[in-house]
Amino acid sequence: MKAIAIDFETATEARASACSVGIAFIEDGEVVRVEERLIRPPEMRFSPFNIAIHGIRPEHVIDAPEFPDVMAEFESDFAGALMLAHNAAFDFSVLRQSFALYGLETPEVSYLCTVKLAQRHWPDLGSHRLNVLAAHLGLRFQHHNAAEDARICGLAAIAMAREVALPSIEDLAEMHNITPGRLYRGGYDACAFARKPQPARRLQARSATLS
Repeated sequence: MKAIAIDFETATEARASACSVGIAFIEDGEVVRVEERLIRPPEMRFSPFNIAIHGIRPEHVIDAPEFPDVMAEFESDFAGALMLAHNAAFDFSVLRQSFALYGLETPEVSYLCTVKLAQRHWPDLGSHRLNVLAAHLGLRFQHHNAAEDARICGLAAIAMAREVALPSIEDLAEMHNITPGRLYRGGYDACAFARKPQPARRLQARSATLS
């Protein structure tokens, strides 16, 4: 199954104010392509707090396309893909509320939160923020750049699956008893912990890496 990691930056505290999106495409256990698009948010209102985080200003997006046009470019890519995001509750609420703002139907996708995956997979890390995961994996990146955040999100998911010799990120979620979230017309189901992980399955998976 193909997988796509996605990350949004927003212009204000409103979820439907995306000003940038980063998308990392995963095929055969590798990040094969990373794309970034600036987005002109509704009303062109920017919060100083948000600008301080990501550095995107109104002048950077004045000629950028709006949310529907950017999403239309990747519509065929999203179809049938497993979506990933770090703190998926945020990014997929940006998707839902932005589609609603423009009167568009929400696409039907399944998604996983890499924060939840990392919390189960690397429980001893003091934090599971992207910069901490990047340091843990020996990766450098520019935090709060949408393309870089999506790339590290994808690489972290790949690394977790490889550590336990699992063929897919979905298998990793199943091993850690994490239920994928879903977006669909008329609603959504959040990505959630299903129950406590089963040590026997984890030990069996780990032993496979050593054989």
